[in-house]
Amino acid sequence: MRLEQMPYHSVPTVALLPFRQFEKGWSWQLRALKLFPDALLAWKHHFVDNGQGHAKGQVFRTYTEAIAVADEFNEHFQGRVRQAIGSADLQASTILKVEKALTSGRRIRDEEELMEQEALRRNASQPRPSAVDLELPRRLEALRVPLSQELNQAPYLQLIAFPKYDVCLRRKGDLEWEYLSRLNTKLSQFCFRERIARGFGLSGADHWGRTKAQIRAALLPRANQLLQQASVVQMLADARACGQRVVVCGGFVFWYEEDGVPRWVIKNTGGESNSAEGTTLWHEGTILSKNHGRIVVLPYIKENGECVQGHTKNAPHDGKALPRHPDQYVTLPFEILDGDLMIGLFGELPYE
Repeated sequence: MRLEQMPYHSVPTVALLPFRQFEKGWSWQLRALKLFPDALLAWKHHFVDNGQGHAKGQVFRTYTEAIAVADEFNEHFQGRVRQAIGSADLQASTILKVEKALTSGRRIRDEEELMEQEALRRNASQPRPSAVDLELPRRLEALRVPLSQELNQAPYLQLIAFPKYDVCLRRKGDLEWEYLSRLNTKLSQFCFRERIARGFGLSGADHWGRTKAQIRAALLPRANQLLQQASVVQMLADARACGQRVVVCGGFVFWYEEDGVPRWVIKNTGGESNSAEGTTLWHEGTILSKNHGRIVVLPYIKENGECVQGHTKNAPHDGKALPRHPDQYVTLPFEILDGDLMIGLFGELPYE
């Protein structure tokens, strides 16, 4: 089909972001954030000219390749919004919505990357079966080597997709595997999530939001171990030397507590609910701590432009957080480190 005949071609594209395509071997395809009348935003398929006037999608083998193209395009998204919308107030609120949409997509991907790295690390000492020992139906003999390669990387898997062969295998015994079905989008998605969830003893087919909440809880002791690493001690010493008391990294907060024995502690960031995943952070805001809650809600901006003060609280069902004395209320700025650094820390890479 010709490019100009594609659905929504005439609707302005203000930003791009890679989305994983489960039906295409987990490749990455750019989608377009379209700006509809009344400033409505929606993600739609993105197409470019194939050189002969026909439409083709932009598909990439890796996330790194895809996000580089998207970032270059997104550098000028504010200008596109202002060009398409006349009202200054509507321009401002729409720009915030676009920022939130981009933040949400990147944050979710970065979090899942961190979880997968930790799942692989936790199972690094598991024995890897040799290819000759795997038990497969005779008609699936061609999958012996690909299956061995998958298990060599993630030996804990119970469900594995092979997009090249359009097939999914399920573990039946310790070394025995059986044919489950041909691939479809939902099953391929389950197989991808299996690489993360099963590494924590969970299933990739369960409710993904609840599964990730369990993984966040499982990661907290691991995060506390970071406080003992020389590289992290150096990072936090540098932060204190600069007068910082709150350092945010991934889904965790390094918090310098001066009430009692001065020490660094680990807290979780807010964002357990779906609605908070893509909150637009207010980097100039501060955190007002009136209690010793284990969750830090970072300051954020509502879609109407209202700036919300950061605060501390307990998680649901934890009971009321132990209050601080009013004389000990603290209002703190914070610094956010790139998610890549958090992945590096979990992967035992040195802090520089």
